[in-house]
Amino acid sequence: MKSFKYLAMSAMIGSALVLGACGAQGGAESGSEEQLSGSVKMDGSSTVAPIMEAVNEEYAATQPDVKVSIGVSGSGGGFEKFIAGETDLSNASRPIKDEEKQKLEEAGIDFTEFEVAKDGLTIVVNKENDWAEDMTVEDLQKLWLEDGKTKKWSDINPEWPDEEVKFYSPGTDSGTYDYFNEAVLEEKDMVKQNIQLSEDDNVLVQGVTGDKNAIGFFGYAYYLANKEELKAVKIGGVEPNNETIESGEYTPLSRPLFVYAKNASVKDNEAVYDFMKFTLDNSAEMAEAVGYVSLPEDKIKEATEKLEGLK
Repeated sequence: MKSFKYLAMSAMIGSALVLGACGAQGGAESGSEEQLSGSVKMDGSSTVAPIMEAVNEEYAATQPDVKVSIGVSGSGGGFEKFIAGETDLSNASRPIKDEEKQKLEEAGIDFTEFEVAKDGLTIVVNKENDWAEDMTVEDLQKLWLEDGKTKKWSDINPEWPDEEVKFYSPGTDSGTYDYFNEAVLEEKDMVKQNIQLSEDDNVLVQGVTGDKNAIGFFGYAYYLANKEELKAVKIGGVEPNNETIESGEYTPLSRPLFVYAKNASVKDNEAVYDFMKFTLDNSAEMAEAVGYVSLPEDKIKEATEKLEGLK
């Protein structure tokens, strides 16, 4: 695949996805040499969506008669559609839950998990916030855990402003919400006052940029796309970047991103197989292009062999 550059990020993060030129020799080659037709339906995580949008931009140039639809109802919402048999692929920013596995089994749907990239869930504050430079997981818990009280910045540090904190969080159908709830809040209740939840990460970006006392979280790519307007908070002295996310040093907020494939769709629908093969072949460049961290070659090779085994 030839080198390329994104001129703008996906609509999922606030603007249309515009892919730059791929060089004189053209773009990536499809997994199939023959021209295919058909459809591929996927839904799920808004965090994974920019990768799949990028993949689809390139794939459409090689297989223009394959129509790929990409919904963004959140990881949980995507799994609901997957269970209902409405989609071929389900994007998720968290591993599938046991109850979702059980429902798929009851529905007679066999599936396979594919990791496609790594992400660092990023804690962000307003650019004018000059106090919350570095926080611990315990600090985050003091702010984000529900305790019946109105939260103030001074609750973390008495030298910080005695001002109420405004919270911005992904919605409860989001895998990002689930991951934060598990990794930071230890599955206890999130704060209920002064909080806005949204499945649209762009709403969260706008909320934090518009309020000096705001704090929020979302995927690393959304921060990168808006880093001129936002400030990322270090966690335990570690800032989120490609190196700390890949190494796991940015803990506990480094996480894998997944695509779940319906086995029958891969086997019986050549377009689904070809699109998934194309995704894996190009996942490293696509992940980096939209601001995530690519997987090592051996993991991509392992995933490709797993896909071939479904045919």
